[in-house]
Amino acid sequence: MLPVSKQIIGNRILDALPQSEFASIFEHLKSVHLEKDERVYAAGDKVGYTYFPVNGLLSLISTTETGSTVELAMFGNEGMVGLPMIHRMGIIPYDVTARIATDAFRINVEALQEELDKRWRLWELMFAYVTMLIAQISQSSVCHRFHTIEEALSRWLLAVQNRANSDILNLTQETISNALGVPRTAITTAAGSLQRAGLIRYSRGKIVILDRSGLEAHSCDCYRVSR
Repeated sequence: MLPVSKQIIGNRILDALPQSEFASIFEHLKSVHLEKDERVYAAGDKVGYTYFPVNGLLSLISTTETGSTVELAMFGNEGMVGLPMIHRMGIIPYDVTARIATDAFRINVEALQEELDKRWRLWELMFAYVTMLIAQISQSSVCHRFHTIEEALSRWLLAVQNRANSDILNLTQETISNALGVPRTAITTAAGSLQRAGLIRYSRGKIVILDRSGLEAHSCDCYRVSR
């Protein structure tokens, strides 16, 4: 079970609430666990619950008619799932998947909307997160268009490590390929180059960050802008 104390709840949006607002919303929260690769929402789903992660990593994924995918954004305990509930239409336009197993607090959309009608600080924090998310999506678009796969992979691995809080990342070629929207062969080549440079150690289903400073230097400017 997840901790119930606000001081250790772990989600940065909820933790930033004043005590009175947190106490009101907490009675609606339920602790849940999302397994690695579990799909929380598919594009076109109606949002029934909003999730506030306390660890792990979730991705917003866009999929074409041919089945090709690309990651729009990623987030951990700084974010939330279910933003379309803000405008009350509640249809989610992308897939949401747990890249890394994630503990979270879940709240029914109707209960959250009632809280939003009364809690201005919660509104402010959610819209601040929306602004950050839009900036991340915009920067990812720039990265996909203008930077090399090695630079993009470096940026992506750093962003994942920030949220995983570990030098060991259990990630398959397929996961990385789907996130960056490039063939698995391109990921193999780029990861091999980073490994030869001594920045990572790469084996089947696992990447170990050996030299974070070197990886930051190898990354494109998108990482520093997003960070």
